[in-house]
Amino acid sequence: MIKRTLYFGNPAYLSLKNGQMLLRLPEVQANSTLPDSFKKEAERTFPIEDIGVLILDNKRITITHGLLESLLRNNCAVITCNSVSMPAGLLLPLDGHTLQSERFRAQVDCSKPLRKQLWQQTVQAKIANQATMLHRLTGAEVGNMRAWVPLVRSDDADNLEARAAAYYWRNFFPEFPHFVRGREGEPPNNLLNYGYAILRAVVARALVGSGLLPTLGIHHHNKYNAYCLADDIMEPYRPFVDELVKNITKKHKVIDDLTTDLKRELLAIPVLDVTVNGKRSPLMVATTLTASSLAKCFAGESKTILYPVAQ
Repeated sequence: MIKRTLYFGNPAYLSLKNGQMLLRLPEVQANSTLPDSFKKEAERTFPIEDIGVLILDNKRITITHGLLESLLRNNCAVITCNSVSMPAGLLLPLDGHTLQSERFRAQVDCSKPLRKQLWQQTVQAKIANQATMLHRLTGAEVGNMRAWVPLVRSDDADNLEARAAAYYWRNFFPEFPHFVRGREGEPPNNLLNYGYAILRAVVARALVGSGLLPTLGIHHHNKYNAYCLADDIMEPYRPFVDELVKNITKKHKVIDDLTTDLKRELLAIPVLDVTVNGKRSPLMVATTLTASSLAKCFAGESKTILYPVAQ
């Protein structure tokens, strides 16, 4: 089942009623001139089990603890945004799988050689997807990138990921001749940052749902990062976000500010079509397949992570 991504950018009251999320608008509720029947009609409900990602982007949003408990029980990722509307916090359930304790142990006991091999697969998948996207969207020569894919060694000892990234970003946005990829860089970095934050939440949700610790990475290990594993596993998915951002920049002449229209288009990330293991599926579904395959690798049941393949 494809889960919904809900975004709230205006003041709102969010609560739980009859097992559903109830939305009420404070402006309507506080208006004493409006009849109660109108206020009732202005309310809206959403089935909890249909929600995969909830984004809260207004300081005047009120959400009840009962609703949060129900959302987490249904493995929903709750994202909170800061004063400049960028995702700043992520809330995930602590118990996302019936075999969580067993899978935690397998993940913690994962050998160093296995972690290096898993990172090798991750980097290979990322570079391959970058090469496909770059050539298809810009026509740039990518023979060098394709040649690097089989050369990636255990743990990417030669840092081919960085070499590929430098070439990729130098050619991906020819319409922005001075573009440099960076969190604080000029647009369309703002669109990429927002898109990656959504992707990170979707991947973290999938990892928790597969009984894995999103904090314990196979490569990333910053002690201040609570989602190291999510940052690892999302790497081969990034080019799909890049493609969406590139298409957005072609459609909109002004992208300096993250407008509601731009955010609405970026919220399509969880339902982007990707191909995993030869089958097409929405990105959110694909991440669950990736996370499940990773859990099998930790358990010694498989040696391959199922990543999406750009077409």
